[in-house]
Amino acid sequence: MVRISVLNDCLNNIVNAERRGKRQVLIRPSSKVVVKFLSVMQRHGYIGEFEQIDDHRSGKIVIQLNGRLNKTGVISPRFNVQATQIESWVNLLLPARGFGIIIFTTSSGILDHEEARRKNIGGKLLGYVY
Repeated sequence: MVRISVLNDCLNNIVNAERRGKRQVLIRPSSKVVVKFLSVMQRHGYIGEFEQIDDHRSGKIVIQLNGRLNKTGVISPRFNVQATQIESWVNLLLPARGFGIIIFTTSSGILDHEEARRKNIGGKLLGYVY
């Protein structure tokens, strides 16, 4: 299997395990972007706890699933989004208002669209979760 994107592979593994009814999933390899993305998902309640395991290689992550995930996706290429354009991307990517999150990488770290709008910060589009 060819790895196009570590983040994309991670999200696909999570969604596939969720659809099969699994309670946990093992993700490898790990990266800082994947860990920050998962922490935003955890803060919004889409996944349970996750634990990083250092195997002196690329690392592993064990994620506890809670059955709240419908769909995830990575946006490639990572489009630049200004703070004023966030609302139009929300309308384009999410199925309904108040349902799901879009995750950006900004100068203030990896944030969801609500927090980026509150801080009036734009950034690059990473992906969406609902």
